[in-house]
Amino acid sequence: MTPDAWMVSLFGRSQPDGTRDVLEGHLIALAVEALRLRLSVVLDFGLWGRDERSALRWLAASVGASCQVTYLSVDRAVQLSRVRSRWERTPEQTFPMTEAELDAWRSQFDVPDADELSDSSVPSPPPGDESWFDWAARRWPSLRQRVSG
Repeated sequence: MTPDAWMVSLFGRSQPDGTRDVLEGHLIALAVEALRLRLSVVLDFGLWGRDERSALRWLAASVGASCQVTYLSVDRAVQLSRVRSRWERTPEQTFPMTEAELDAWRSQFDVPDADELSDSSVPSPPPGDESWFDWAARRWPSLRQRVSG
């Protein structure tokens, strides 16, 4: 599941503030329902930060599903080439991205460590959150409406 095509079809080339998080929350809720049915799901978003990955791993475990984080390292030049190629081939399915935006987003990415890439247990939620569901519902506001914690 990837939100880009949905964002483009719903909002065109703009990305109104907060709408992506709401859409991602709906897609995560749909993924959780699919996992309850013992279906496989691939999320192509929400994996930039360690806390996002932990929350998604916890959500999968909460319905008895296993979760695998797969990380494929890509250097900047290759990533930039892919971004440009995607925009040239299928502009109707994506958003334009400048080099400066790519660099800013790359700097925000937390590379997964060995524990995240293995089937190790999910760490405790950050201070101030009673559960990973509470953290996830703050991150993806529509999630609380669709999934009970």
